[in-house]
Amino acid sequence: MKDKIIGESIKLFERKGFSATSIQDIVDAIGVTKGTFYYYYPSKEQLLMDIHNDYITTLLKRQNSIVEKRHLSQKEKLTAIIQLLIMDVAEQGPHARVFFREMRHLTDENVEKIKMIRKQFFINVRTVIQEGINQGEFKKTNHPDMLAYGVVGITNWSYNWYNPEGVVSPSELAKIYTNMILNGIEN
Repeated sequence: MKDKIIGESIKLFERKGFSATSIQDIVDAIGVTKGTFYYYYPSKEQLLMDIHNDYITTLLKRQNSIVEKRHLSQKEKLTAIIQLLIMDVAEQGPHARVFFREMRHLTDENVEKIKMIRKQFFINVRTVIQEGINQGEFKKTNHPDMLAYGVVGITNWSYNWYNPEGVVSPSELAKIYTNMILNGIEN
């Protein structure tokens, strides 16, 4: 039942927004009582926190599995991370949109918890870039952190506009971004 509550809430939060979605909307959508909701969640905000926490911890675990592969070059790791982020937006579109759009409705304490996990994701990207610089795979730069922000920003923002059913497939978009990030757009 908890998974049903989460799944339907993600759909409702994506469509109507967190503030405009009531607990009654959620329970009506799955055909249960408010008592069932409150059995699993003390509040709508706690439900949102669980949605956020699940999203980012799952994404971080998947990223860690890439970063920990010693046989991959840093370029291969960065490429895999870009692909991970684009494929995630394609496969988890509603969840991604709720994650990015509705974070403002979390309590300050919960926002800090999510930010700590997001920070680790960023640190992993920065570390891959720094290692790539150290190993001569990437150009020397004084700002691997700015490059990491660019990678994360470019890929994450696609949740806002990207349509996986459109003319560009998720794997093609990942290739476009990878090429742009690794090679630039200059002739």
